[in-house]
Amino acid sequence: MIVLISPETDIKNEIQILHQLFDAGLEFYHFRKPSKSLQEHRDYLNQIDEKHHDKIITHYFHELANEFNLKGIHLQEQVRKDLGVNIEDYISEQHQSSNAPKLQSSKTLTISSSFHDPSTLENCSTNFDYNLLSPVFSSISKKGYEGKGFDVSGTKKTIVGMGGVNEDTIEATLKLGYKGIGVLGGVWNAKDPLNAFLNIKKKYDEIKSLNH
Repeated sequence: MIVLISPETDIKNEIQILHQLFDAGLEFYHFRKPSKSLQEHRDYLNQIDEKHHDKIITHYFHELANEFNLKGIHLQEQVRKDLGVNIEDYISEQHQSSNAPKLQSSKTLTISSSFHDPSTLENCSTNFDYNLLSPVFSSISKKGYEGKGFDVSGTKKTIVGMGGVNEDTIEATLKLGYKGIGVLGGVWNAKDPLNAFLNIKKKYDEIKSLNH
């Protein structure tokens, strides 16, 4: 799986580029805009064709998953810690709201979370659909965010490697045991984000096909 994280602040032609990325095969888009209000989140989502809403995972205002029929929700590390022992109840509530009668068909939300330490991830009793672990390599989008080269080949959990992932580091990431890759700067910092995504997807698909 290829997870694309949104740029933290809006960039020029972002919605137009996003539609191109969806059409090119993007299936996991993490909508992470920490400075946007609830209404600004709605305004952003309303600009996206409804046919693509089921590819979007929201980091904030989880009620939007039901309102817009999104793919799922993401619990950032601090949110997960704050929920503590109540996390299973929270997840259960999210699943129940996603099956509300107003939706045309019931669906199961994708629920993921972020980690920055492999042992914390391994010891987490909550079984998320997938987990983001970073930084695998030195970040492209965050200066001074040094890669740790976490090897997760010994776990059965579905872990997506993030941090410094681009076309050149995909193979090394997958060799460390990751079931998928998470990309941010590798796409959005490129001169041509669509072309960067297509190259990443092509390389990823090639490597995965060779390993099967």
